[in-house]
Amino acid sequence: MTLDADAARHSERTRRFLAEQIGAAGGWISFERFMDWALYAPGLGYYSVGTQKLGIGGDFITAPELSSLFARCLARQCAEVLRSFSAPCILEIGAGSGRLAADLLSRLDELQQLPQHYWILETSADLRERQRLFLQERLPHLIARVIWLDGPPQQAFDGVVLANEVLDALPVVRFRWHSHGIEELGVSLDHGQFGWAVRPASADVSQQCRRLYEASGGWDEGYISEYCPRLHAFTRAVTHGLRAGAALWVDYGLPRSHYYLPERHEGTLVCHYRHQASSDPFAQVGLQDITAWVDFTSLAEGSRHAGFDLAGFTTQAHFLAAAGIDEEMRLAAGEDENKFARLAAQARQLMLPGEMGERFKAMAWQRGIDTPLSGFELLDLRHTL
Repeated sequence: MTLDADAARHSERTRRFLAEQIGAAGGWISFERFMDWALYAPGLGYYSVGTQKLGIGGDFITAPELSSLFARCLARQCAEVLRSFSAPCILEIGAGSGRLAADLLSRLDELQQLPQHYWILETSADLRERQRLFLQERLPHLIARVIWLDGPPQQAFDGVVLANEVLDALPVVRFRWHSHGIEELGVSLDHGQFGWAVRPASADVSQQCRRLYEASGGWDEGYISEYCPRLHAFTRAVTHGLRAGAALWVDYGLPRSHYYLPERHEGTLVCHYRHQASSDPFAQVGLQDITAWVDFTSLAEGSRHAGFDLAGFTTQAHFLAAAGIDEEMRLAAGEDENKFARLAAQARQLMLPGEMGERFKAMAWQRGIDTPLSGFELLDLRHTL
C-alpha cells in the first residue's frame, strides 16, 4: 500500500527506532517487546501518535463507532451496578474517539443514573485532546464529570471498570511447538528488513506452552500461536481501586480450549491498516494496529488473581439481546421508521454470527456486591472456560 509522505516518514522513524533496539539487544528481541514498542513507544508507536484510528477514515471500526446501540445497552448494564452506590464512578480503559463515553453518559443521563465521575485512563495526549473536544461538543453539560487519568485511580471507588477492545492490543509472546522442544519467535534484521527469528524458549515460556498444549488436545509439529503474559498484571492493575462493583470486558476471543485448537495452527495475530487486515506485523510499523485474540479462560483466571468473582461470560450477541437492544432501538428511533431501519441494520452487524455477534465476547467480574447482571442472563458460557 502506498503511503503519503508524512506517513512514510513516521513509519521510517519507527523502523529506525526498532532497528536500534534490536541492534542494542544483540540482534534479536522477543516479539512481545517488538509489539510493545510498535504500538506504544512514546511519539512513535501506533497508539502514541495522532493519526485517526477508528471509523471510516481510520483503520478499523469498533462496536461503539458502528452504532450507539452498543453504548446504550452497556449503559443499562452499568446502571444496574451504579444504583447500588451513593457516589459511584466509571473507569473506562482507553476511550478511543470518545464516542462510547459520550453515548454511555448520554443514556445514563436519561436513566437518571449518572456516575459522580467518569474517569478515562488514556496515555496518549493526542487522543485525550480528541476525546475532550468530542465530549465537549456532544455533552457540554456533563464534561465536568469526565476526568482523564495517566494511570489507574489510586483511591478506592465503587462502580464500574469498562474495557472495550483493549485486551487484544496487549503484547503477546509468539511460540512454535515441536515435540523435541519449544521455540520462541522473535524479531531480527536481515539486510535492514524485519523478520521472524527463533530461539529456544525460556523455562517460563516452555512451561506456559505445555499448559496450553494440555488444554488443546495436542498439536502437530511446527504449530504456531501466542499468549499474553501481561494479561493478569494489567487487569489486576486497572481494577485494583474498585472496592465494590463490576468490571466489564468486551473483546474478540475464545475460551482456551477453542483458542488453541490444532487446526488454528498459525495463531490469531492480525494487523489492521486502512480497513485492510494482514498477518504481517512488520509492514507499516508505527502506522498499523497489531492485535491477538483474547484467551478468555486466562481472563477468567485473572478474576481470581485480582480478588473478583467471575459473574458472567457470553457472546456479544447474547449480551446485547439480554441488555435490551430491541427496546433501545425503539426508544432511539421513536416514530421515525427510517431511523429504526438504520438501527436495525446496525444491530444486525453487532449481533450476527458472521459479523461481531459470535467473535466478540463479554465477561463480567464482580466484588462487594451480588447484583444480578441482566446482560449475562440469556446465555451463560462460563462452563466453556
